[in-house]
Amino acid sequence: MVKMETGISHDAEEYLITIYRLQTKNGVAKTKELAEALQVVPGSITNTIEHLESHELVIHEPYRGVKLTKQGEKIALELIRRHRLAERLLTDVLKAEWSSVHEDACKLEHALTKNVAALLDEKLGYPKFCPHGNPIPTENGLIDEHPSITLTDANLIESYIVDRITNEEQKDLELLAEKRITPKATIQITASSKDVLFLSVEGKEQTLNKTLAANVMVRKLGANNDAV
Repeated sequence: MVKMETGISHDAEEYLITIYRLQTKNGVAKTKELAEALQVVPGSITNTIEHLESHELVIHEPYRGVKLTKQGEKIALELIRRHRLAERLLTDVLKAEWSSVHEDACKLEHALTKNVAALLDEKLGYPKFCPHGNPIPTENGLIDEHPSITLTDANLIESYIVDRITNEEQKDLELLAEKRITPKATIQITASSKDVLFLSVEGKEQTLNKTLAANVMVRKLGANNDAV
């Protein structure tokens, strides 16, 4: 396999991607959240974080968390670009299932060179979003994040459109697909309990636990709805 020209391991590259996602969502990547997202024990994170710090890719503040440096963010965005282009290749060209491409794209992203990614982008028609609605960074590292809110923060009865799904685990995507909760779907919260949202998705009644609903980003219907 051709290694991406970052000078760090594939595992370290996955750390950068995960840190970027967590700091985008929460302002900082806390060690516990990082361990949960990467499915590793917290104690195993220390060495990799120190390694990334030695390459000036992250800044670690004890008891607060980890943030990317400008160089770390640049590498993370390039990896995310390749990952999301790989997802579009799998769905658009190879006709893979929407819910199943994340894991395969995780492997492909490390094999794509910058030149191949540019050719793939052109071949795909310069897509702006991955199949899950998340924006694809440009070759220059620019990313257009739509203003959106989590489904758990949406108002009762108001109509929204699904913008993107931030957690791309296959089991979660399969469940969302079964409930028709995919990018561009229209959705309303009709009622809410402690742990569950009662929804109308494309006019059909559904329920969704709030943990998974927190990964569904939505915008009010009619607000810049050009995703995917």
